[in-house]
Amino acid sequence: MFYYLLKYVLLGPLLRLVFRPRIEGLEHVPSSGPAIVAGNHLSFADHFVMPAILKRRITFLAKAEYFTGPGLKGRLTAAFFHSAGQIPVDRSGKDAGQAAIREGLGVLGKDELLGIYPEGTRSHDGRLYKGKVGVAVMALKAKVPVIPCAMIGTFEAQPPGKVVPRVHPVVIRFGKPLDFSRYEGMEDEKAILRAVTDEIMYAILTLSEQEYVDRYAAVVKAEETAAQKAAQAGKGRRFPRVPLR
Repeated sequence: MFYYLLKYVLLGPLLRLVFRPRIEGLEHVPSSGPAIVAGNHLSFADHFVMPAILKRRITFLAKAEYFTGPGLKGRLTAAFFHSAGQIPVDRSGKDAGQAAIREGLGVLGKDELLGIYPEGTRSHDGRLYKGKVGVAVMALKAKVPVIPCAMIGTFEAQPPGKVVPRVHPVVIRFGKPLDFSRYEGMEDEKAILRAVTDEIMYAILTLSEQEYVDRYAAVVKAEETAAQKAAQAGKGRRFPRVPLR
């Protein structure tokens, strides 16, 4: 009940005012039955803008850190994410991917919409990164279509690190459902999972028109952070003076 109160009375009208979303291809989202909506991930706001415009309820897999913050603020944040239809997934450890797949299949097993960001994390620079194969595993195991989705403008409205979004128009594009029934029974073959994931990412790329990077976003971000720290350490290092003779 609170999900619909949040969507239609509290958060939904505010999001429409701030982002003024223009929707394209909404007819591609099925009115009933299970399906995966796979999109690019540019901003914290993505978690709420898309659910606000969809007629159906959609459940996203969200990182567990959103649900485990300390104190009153942490409890309120966790309650908010639960109410917004988010499911916490622990992304640490070797079994993190399997946990996400189990949760996702549980949602699809209820004939609901599942929202996934195949990149696994937000883009830190606005580019589209290589997708992880969990989306392919779920699509093949659950035998459901995948609807590609592109968020356009949310990076400019609320880039990483910005708490309060600025007023900026947003476009949300849905593509035609992708059918992977030709790969039925092949969800354990790595080459097939990679091919399915790449097809999904290409569909998202076609909709979003982003620059594509054939590497995982988390790896690139970690490398850039390490390089920045090394550069800062180099600037702060003082070299000993050489006495003049």
